[in-house]
Amino acid sequence: MKTTLRALVVLSLLAGSASAQNKPNFTGTWKMNAAKSTFGGAPAPDYINRTISHAEPGLLIEEEQLGAAGLQKTTRKYATDGTPMSFESQGTQVTSSAVWEGNTLIVVSKVEAIGVQFTDKMTLSGDGNTLTSAVRIDSPQGGVDVLVVFDRK
Repeated sequence: MKTTLRALVVLSLLAGSASAQNKPNFTGTWKMNAAKSTFGGAPAPDYINRTISHAEPGLLIEEEQLGAAGLQKTTRKYATDGTPMSFESQGTQVTSSAVWEGNTLIVVSKVEAIGVQFTDKMTLSGDGNTLTSAVRIDSPQGGVDVLVVFDRK
């Protein structure tokens, strides 16, 4: 009985570790593909560049975006286990967390000051050369869907 119990414990630990190994790794330097991206009727930014360092459960995203609001730079550091974190964007505090749903990383960010929530579903193509962020933006005025497709540099 003890041997069977030990075997089950070992198998469950191995299964958990195999599952973590199968998660996509977003590490890389990414450039927005404007032709494949949509911004819910709003004008596209001139560019968005992301540099991601990803070592489970840590995820660091450094982003630079140039658009109508000028140059915006953000640095966000997540733990993919849902641990809450916060960062500042354009002088406003943002709270956020990230969790895996299968091979999709779901990052939920809230800007309490204006009642806006961003739900970013990040996926990686099979060949590892395309990063897609399907973002739902909900606000008191309604919601909009944005799709940002990035090519590996």
